Amino acid sequence: MASFKNTFIKQYPRSQEVTADNLYWKLEPAIIKREYGAISFIDFSHFEPYNFAVTNYTRLHIYNSQTNQIVKTFSRFKQNTYSGCFRSDGNLLVVGGDEGIVRLLGVEKDFRLRTFKGHTAPVHVSRFTADNVRVFSGSDDLTLRLWDVPTETCITTFQEHKDVIRCGANPAASPDIILSGGYDHLIKMFDTRLQESVLTVDHGYPVESVLMFPSVGLFFSAGGNCIKVWDALAGGKLLKTISHHHKSITSLGFCSDYKRLLSGSLDRHVKMYDTVSYQVVNTFDYPGPILSVAVSPDDSVIVAGTTDGLLSIQHRKKETDATTTEPEKRVNKSSYRYRINTGKYVASEKDDLVIANPKKKFLPKWDKQLKAFKHSSALDSVLDIRVRMKHPEITVSVMQELIRRNVIKSALLGRNERQLLVLLKFISVNIRNMNFMSTLVDVTNIILDLYSTTFQKSSNCSESLIKFHRLINNELKYLKICSETLGMIDLIFAAAELNTTRKENGSGILH
Repeated sequence: MASFKNTFIKQYPRSQEVTADNLYWKLEPAIIKREYGAISFIDFSHFEPYNFAVTNYTRLHIYNSQTNQIVKTFSRFKQNTYSGCFRSDGNLLVVGGDEGIVRLLGVEKDFRLRTFKGHTAPVHVSRFTADNVRVFSGSDDLTLRLWDVPTETCITTFQEHKDVIRCGANPAASPDIILSGGYDHLIKMFDTRLQESVLTVDHGYPVESVLMFPSVGLFFSAGGNCIKVWDALAGGKLLKTISHHHKSITSLGFCSDYKRLLSGSLDRHVKMYDTVSYQVVNTFDYPGPILSVAVSPDDSVIVAGTTDGLLSIQHRKKETDATTTEPEKRVNKSSYRYRINTGKYVASEKDDLVIANPKKKFLPKWDKQLKAFKHSSALDSVLDIRVRMKHPEITVSVMQELIRRNVIKSALLGRNERQLLVLLKFISVNIRNMNFMSTLVDVTNIILDLYSTTFQKSSNCSESLIKFHRLINNELKYLKICSETLGMIDLIFAAAELNTTRKENGSGILH
């Protein structure tokens, strides 16, 4: 007797293509920390264990990236702090704040090494220069100042911005080049040897973040919902405008050895771009608007801070080493080994007759009922909330099998009001799915034929049917709008193609 064949459950392909970046950036579940206020800046140390500094409210925390725990806290600030940044050797930190003072802090010992005073407004930017002996800071008093660390004095003051300065960067290749961005929409490049700006470009929006490659050639600016790529060696030529966010971009960062660019936005997304093609290669979702984002130098940890004080720490899943020897797989008993009374697996000899022990075929509940010709019970099984909510494709596949057997009417007969409501709810939720629409339309027509009198007598069923009718009407309106839009797009493409053809042939352009 032939064995029963399981119901074919069609698996629909995923809408998103799996890329190398998707596989590389597989992240573990996020570890969420609640901080005291909005997390304005995150910066990683360049040395293992790649601790990261988190600036928020009146505190500066240093987290261990392996244990995800706070290892040091600086809290002796009277007002909000901003832009806590490591020196390249990871031994010192520089931080600004609403007090208008720039402080130099020791990471190992809890004391302030230097205090730089001169700003008359909050300091939102504080960074070390590439030579590690100077610090520059940008303030709401419209000035950018360069400080000498040993003498604790101001070397140079730049006063070219017309609005508050909110971001800055210094390339690793040149300690004398400083890039700053402000709410005057301008990005200025200063040369400390000339004591003036050598390049000015207009971003078009208040600038929230700037970033520069180590070679001083290209730099990025973020403001509004767009990122702009500039070529400094070509006199500030605009190379590319990237607009993939819906709200203001607040933070930029590099990862994967400068091969990838990160952007965090108030739309709760962090997007990753290829720094060659500037195409989006990955997107991460977060529970709140993003103010800051950073990735460890070895790409093992990605950290994001939100406006409501949530700190998200996610570790990248370790890649499996293809060179490692895999454990030996247990060989199937029925292939060439058999079990004897000693409890050991013995390899069969050449002349032995091995009798295979076929495994018992497992059938799910609905297939067992279909095998026993209990069609109504099989439909009930796939309408169970655990099946229809998580795996609607199974419910639809069983309906297709009942239609193929020509028993769908008998399976739908004899249903009470509660069962009808469950059926209508399932159809209402899934009928908009193009993969299920054809089958569910056929089932809906049969239900209306069988239970037309029941819908008239039951108020709950009538109300559910009216909602379903409105849903269908709205869906038809959307389909009509989509068809009209596609028609207009086709007309535009046809006109553009015709104009191109006429231009190539030397004829006039169609208007």
